[in-house]
Amino acid sequence: MLITCPYCGPRDVIEFTYQGDGNRERPQPASQDLDAWNAYVYDRLNPAGDHNEI
Repeated sequence: MLITCPYCGPRDVIEFTYQGDGNRERPQPASQDLDAWNAYVYDRLNPAGDHNEI
């Protein structure tokens, strides 16, 4: 299946992937708070309806 990209023209569907919710706040990169990183990586809501994607 081809998807028409407005910038690069027809592209294969495998080039487009869902990466997750784009509204999550990422912990500071140098943070050693493992609980904060664990929550960022694994704790996800499962909302119904519209949401932003990465």
